[in-house]
Amino acid sequence: MRFHQSRQSLPGYYDCGTITIDYSFPSGTQRPEHPNPGQRYDGTHRTAYLPDNYEGREVLQLLRRAFDARMVFTVGTSVTSGQQNQVTWNDIHHKTSMSGGPQGFGYPDPGYLRRVKEDLAAKGIR
Repeated sequence: MRFHQSRQSLPGYYDCGTITIDYSFPSGTQRPEHPNPGQRYDGTHRTAYLPDNYEGREVLQLLRRAFDARMVFTVGTSVTSGQQNQVTWNDIHHKTSMSGGPQGFGYPDPGYLRRVKEDLAAKGIR
């Protein structure tokens, strides 16, 4: 998990910049905690966005804790492709587009930061 900050603003957060989070996983072999230990899984790269304000930085730190505890991703069946043995999100919502609104995967979405903190709290990350 890496992140960087930019001056570009997100829709709905015009008074601050953007935090861009990059997640990268190489392909590998599933461990005992995965659904098919010993089988290969396909890696992935994901990018997510947060507003660079107090609450966005708070969420970034919570996501870092969840990532370090191996809670953000899992190996399973991809919801979008239906393929098995893929690195997939693990029920912690991320905004993977800078635009698109609350029904999509982008901003503006004024309730997103509250919802992601609820996702994290459900996994014990506070």
